[in-house]
Amino acid sequence: MRKESYEFLKAIQETPSPSGYEQPVQRVIRERMEPYADSIETDVHGSVIVALNPKGSPRVMLAGHCDQIGMMAKYIDDNGYIFFAQIGGIDPSVLPGSRVVVHSKHGPIDGVIGRKPVHVLKPEERGAKTELREMWVDIGAKNKKETKQVVTVGDPITFRLEMVHLGGDLVTSPAFDNKCGTFVVMETLRRCSIKKLKCALFAVSTVQEEVGLRGAKTSCYGIDPQVGIAVDVTHATDYPDIDKRVNGEIKIGAGPTIATGPNINPRLEARMVKAAKAKRIPHQIEAAPSGTPTDANAIQLTRAGVATGLISIPNRYMHTQVEIVSLSDLEAAVKLIAETVTTIGPRTSFIPE
Repeated sequence: MRKESYEFLKAIQETPSPSGYEQPVQRVIRERMEPYADSIETDVHGSVIVALNPKGSPRVMLAGHCDQIGMMAKYIDDNGYIFFAQIGGIDPSVLPGSRVVVHSKHGPIDGVIGRKPVHVLKPEERGAKTELREMWVDIGAKNKKETKQVVTVGDPITFRLEMVHLGGDLVTSPAFDNKCGTFVVMETLRRCSIKKLKCALFAVSTVQEEVGLRGAKTSCYGIDPQVGIAVDVTHATDYPDIDKRVNGEIKIGAGPTIATGPNINPRLEARMVKAAKAKRIPHQIEAAPSGTPTDANAIQLTRAGVATGLISIPNRYMHTQVEIVSLSDLEAAVKLIAETVTTIGPRTSFIPE
């Protein structure tokens, strides 16, 4: 991956964006994309819409949601500990011992998630299900008054944000689900900016996917595209204890997945597969036998229907502090979508045969 692209990805990953509080990362995206866009707008919901050749035909929407799972300050006790609710699909079992950041109006505040250590748990408590109400954020305050000087009920909380290189081209970070999808759609538009497009291209950093596909619904309604490609992450199945009979075989480093199933327009799917094979772009096929839990679902069902595709980045340890993706998979996803988009013009039909 080029240095410029890598630095953009890193900036996205290390900027907070819990659902409902995405604007810090949206500012990064607007600043990055300004030189390449014909227009950039932020809708009333907060999604950022970057347009290229907006008068072209048909209108093609690329969607990658920028929001991440997180927490919200709910209650501050007399000793200054912060109890919290979840934003999106938090797994309580991965939280104890986490380093977190409270994003307050006074600026970021470091903290840790604490709970009773194993030494003092009652025998019947050991091995029991971990509950959110049994954990708290400790920012080092002496009492409630001291915490309330810097933290307000409702402040969002995220895992401490940092992108780190592992072996080969693998990187780990909180919130690759799905800031890496946002990166892919914006990088795709950037590369298409030097091409001669027939279609109108809209790359959208959608908001609030983790709490109900909300930004995709509103931004897609406003753009009214004929074609939509969502980019998200999918579960890699190349590590222990994943049942491939249920989840399929998906490997990190083998390319992004192209979904197939009722959520997907078959002619758009075929066009993406053809582009991948023609340009020898690594890719995998992923079975999606129902509506997917992604922005592709919301896009497909907008207005009278949209010809929809779904590209997914293989991801290990989704919804934890240590999600892992491959830089080569991200690069392949950008190339695949860019190649597909350049083949779409006014006469391209997506009516199933």
